[in-house]
Amino acid sequence: MESNTPLLAGIEAGGTKYVCAVAQTPSEPLMEARFPTGSPEDTVRQAIEFFREAMANYGPIRAMGIGTFGPADINPRSPGYGGILTTPKEGWAGFNLVNAIREGLDEPVPIAFETDVNAAAIGEAEFGAGIHLRNLCYVTVGTGIGGGFLHDGLPLHGRMHPEIGHMMMPDLDAEYGKNTNVCPFHESCLEGRASGPAIEARWEAAGGDLPEDHPAWDLEAKYLALGAINLTAAWSPDAILIGGGVMQQYGLIDRVRREFETLAGGYWSLPPLELYLQTPALDQRAGIVGALSLARRLL
Repeated sequence: MESNTPLLAGIEAGGTKYVCAVAQTPSEPLMEARFPTGSPEDTVRQAIEFFREAMANYGPIRAMGIGTFGPADINPRSPGYGGILTTPKEGWAGFNLVNAIREGLDEPVPIAFETDVNAAAIGEAEFGAGIHLRNLCYVTVGTGIGGGFLHDGLPLHGRMHPEIGHMMMPDLDAEYGKNTNVCPFHESCLEGRASGPAIEARWEAAGGDLPEDHPAWDLEAKYLALGAINLTAAWSPDAILIGGGVMQQYGLIDRVRREFETLAGGYWSLPPLELYLQTPALDQRAGIVGALSLARRLL
């Protein structure tokens, strides 16, 4: 069943799961598949199988967007463009995802390659909480912690891309009688202290299994508020969206706002914190909608 409207493809390439979709409008996928992120070869095989089935149903793919966990080489001028860099995820460091997808499809499909958080920010900017905002920051708190920043709809790229999960953090664990940092690279960074694996290592239970009144959430809010303060000082965004699996905890965003207000000390002239610090309007769909939006931008 072919259409005159170009078929878009998207991949939200997360460290825990892959989401693949095709659409004619990014916010309305026609087909979608989700599966755990395994080895590069097995993961790409499942993605290719999905896209071949989608093309059989809807015709040729005209463009693809990929939002990947990082760090990744997102510079189109780099000889390593499309590759995953120094990730601790076994088997993925040095793997070129763009090349593998192109070879598997055996089709000359243009591919936009971005970080998963930049893709999610684009999704929110075009279809969610970031509409009409010039400067948008998106943070995801899950298996890792990443952040993306959009200025006038375009992702901020430096020498590579922002890695806000590895901004340095003070050790707040001591007041709880703990000392947990799961980052293998840094002594105390935001990802090492506040990611999902950090919560589980510290309290010996996954965050989803901890009750709302557990002290884990006060500590988590303090770390995330510190991160938001640093982002405010460095980037001065119009809003910070904080998403990801950890943020599914009821009431956590309210705790972050309270801690942020205390830490900010009235220094910045900001919108009401209910507007400045938000959870994503697209919730867990921001990444795949953003990947499909990246594909549309190529056209």
